[in-house]
Amino acid sequence: MGAMQLLSATTRRQNLNALQQERFDVLVIGGGVTGAGVALEAAVRGYRVALVEKADFAGGTSSKSTKLVHGGIRYLPNFDFPLVHESLVERGLLLHNAPFLVQPLAFVLPLYRGDRHPVGIPFTTPGGVGLSAVLDIGLTLYDLMAGRYGIARHRRLSRQEVLRYAPDLVSTSLKGGFLYYDAQTNDARLTMTLIRTAARYGAVIANYCEAVALLLDKKGRVCGARLRDSLDGAELTVQARHVVNATGVFAERVEALCGLQPRVSIEPSKGVHLVFSREDLHVGEAAVVLPETEDRRILFIVPWQSRVIVGTTDTGSGDLDHPLPDTADIAYLLKHLNRYLSLRLTPEQIISSYAGYRPLFKPSEQSGADTARLSRTHAVLENEAGLVTIVGGKLTTYRRMAQDTLDRIDERDGRQPRHPTLRLRLAGSEDWSRARSELEQQATTAGLASDITAHLLQSYGTETRTILQLIADDPMLAQRLVADLPYIRAEVIYACRYEMAMTPADVLARRTSLILEDRRRGLEALETVAALMAPEQGWSPEQVQRLTAAYRQEVERQLAAEEARLSA
Repeated sequence: MGAMQLLSATTRRQNLNALQQERFDVLVIGGGVTGAGVALEAAVRGYRVALVEKADFAGGTSSKSTKLVHGGIRYLPNFDFPLVHESLVERGLLLHNAPFLVQPLAFVLPLYRGDRHPVGIPFTTPGGVGLSAVLDIGLTLYDLMAGRYGIARHRRLSRQEVLRYAPDLVSTSLKGGFLYYDAQTNDARLTMTLIRTAARYGAVIANYCEAVALLLDKKGRVCGARLRDSLDGAELTVQARHVVNATGVFAERVEALCGLQPRVSIEPSKGVHLVFSREDLHVGEAAVVLPETEDRRILFIVPWQSRVIVGTTDTGSGDLDHPLPDTADIAYLLKHLNRYLSLRLTPEQIISSYAGYRPLFKPSEQSGADTARLSRTHAVLENEAGLVTIVGGKLTTYRRMAQDTLDRIDERDGRQPRHPTLRLRLAGSEDWSRARSELEQQATTAGLASDITAHLLQSYGTETRTILQLIADDPMLAQRLVADLPYIRAEVIYACRYEMAMTPADVLARRTSLILEDRRRGLEALETVAALMAPEQGWSPEQVQRLTAAYRQEVERQLAAEEARLSA
């Protein structure tokens, strides 16, 4: 796999030229986790692959999740065993294939007297008697379905143990609980890692490149796309034997570019999350499952880096391009938090909130179904023009979705499907167990604080070497971007050279998570980030000003929406 793969502004320009000049086997539209997974799967199977994304990689749903890689404990009560099993297998593969990026996480599930539908169990018993035994059986099933991919077996917790793990829980009526295991990741970093790995296998990739039309041959079959470079408005065409629509909630829009009646029907479901500091919401290293809500959703309190994420809701849709949490979503989350916690959380304590759309799809006869009940499983669909669309699914199952998509393409080409990504280590995972301590040592020698070292290793794996080299060449790059968070200047340079970051927002919102973790949403770091990016990107002072103004405007729009909610 050779030297570090450059993914810079220059690479992007070269890739846009290559898109016009070559004929590809597979064109993937969509640069979220699903599209990135499809591009990697296709490239590893030996296809000549192109991937285009209309905005930035992971710009939509793939940076707005609960950051969990999980089997989906909440699908057990619906007896959705195939989905749970598939997710647990994929969780196990990810723990192996991206060990620096996906970590096991313990979950505490408290049980209270009077609970009638813990974790959304669809039935109840008189007085809730015996529900704990039902949960025990469910968790045993969960462990068994993971099989050799299991993390550790679940166990019962006494009342005291529950409070040791989650000291802020209300103790009145607490009977005890369970501890079980899943995993967590940084969703945007996972997407970026897949993009980088696909590029290593020869995929030609460009962000800010929108498919504005699909090209049809004489037989009415899709044979490519007309693209528009969103950064300079230039149009170009790309030829491809197979076109894959992996655009999530936009799948219907993209399918409509064929000019045919769409086969796909997407029912976007909005998931809202709140971010708190660990000072305001005390969690240890275990996540907490809030056992019961009126609508039988499961809410998670998840420790995430220096913060705590609470989510998620499952409501209808709004503006797909700019999902924002509304007052009702936030009130719903706060109400349930305050019901189960002994402290009182207020809207003022929310560091940030974010919303993303799950691309739930519905078979046509199911219209009007409740989004909490719609399927999370995925489907590979093909329309009369031969456009292949992958819909549904969830972050955890992206690899399986990609595998099923490529099996369809192999079938069309009369090739015997093989599944090379089952054991494929993602970029940054090579030789991880051996390299880890050596990199920790190097980072300490370079004078980096322990939180910075931990963050770098968890975000970049063995590619931390490149960041340490940047610091060795220019020690100024070891400085933090924001005083109380572990992000450093070297990451900005790395993002420009190796991760196709084209705007300050790409760095502040997706290559790092400053927009979520910093109370000021990265505004203090904005000038520094733009100044570091300018020579890398060849920006004029006017461009710097335009791009910083765009970021500031976007953040001020979010902050204003939050202000309005607070005063509502």
